[in-house]
Amino acid sequence: MQELIPINIVIGDRPFRIKIKPEDEGTVRSTLKTINDKIIEFKTQFAGKDMQDYVSMVVLWYATQSGLNESGSISADFSGSLSKLEEQLDKILS
Repeated sequence: MQELIPINIVIGDRPFRIKIKPEDEGTVRSTLKTINDKIIEFKTQFAGKDMQDYVSMVVLWYATQSGLNESGSISADFSGSLSKLEEQLDKILS
């Protein structure tokens, strides 16, 4: 089994420590940069009460960008994954 490496990440001013495969580190950091850049973009464009509002907007944006299938709708598997992610975010941000 391949060893996982711990890395510290920040999403919307909130730090997290996660473990990933070493070869995935570049992809994870690139994705984090995109997410945090979008949070900043949404903060300047839209009114929101708190960081959870902006993180939610980014999740929706990201889901519609990467989760569209050929027919233009979100696949059931991806939709289920998003629901689980939303639940986890709600627990963390509550």
